[in-house]
Amino acid sequence: MSNGETSRFVRLHVELVMEVTDAERLTGAALEHIGGDPSLPDDQRKQAQDTVREDPAEALAHLVDPFDLVTAVPGTELAHASWSSEEMTDYDPDAEWDAAEWDLADDTPAEA
Repeated sequence: MSNGETSRFVRLHVELVMEVTDAERLTGAALEHIGGDPSLPDDQRKQAQDTVREDPAEALAHLVDPFDLVTAVPGTELAHASWSSEEMTDYDPDAEWDAAEWDLADDTPAEA
């Protein structure tokens, strides 16, 4: 901030790429997680179960919670979190990753 003040809020950008090595195990874990969530109404539970059966990326999104990543960080409290997942059909695990290629302001790769 230009006036010398410091914000209490910090945006933390994290980009993860996960390789699904066992889709059945991933889906099973997500279904178990959804089935054990008492806060989900039955109609939402059914929809979530159908979604994770069709898409491993959705299964992963049900299992990874940003809140769990930061609860142990001393001196902080999570103010807001959002996340999504998507299958990456064009990902090359052998390519070198260059942070300069990513525009973190809009969470999409910068045009080359």
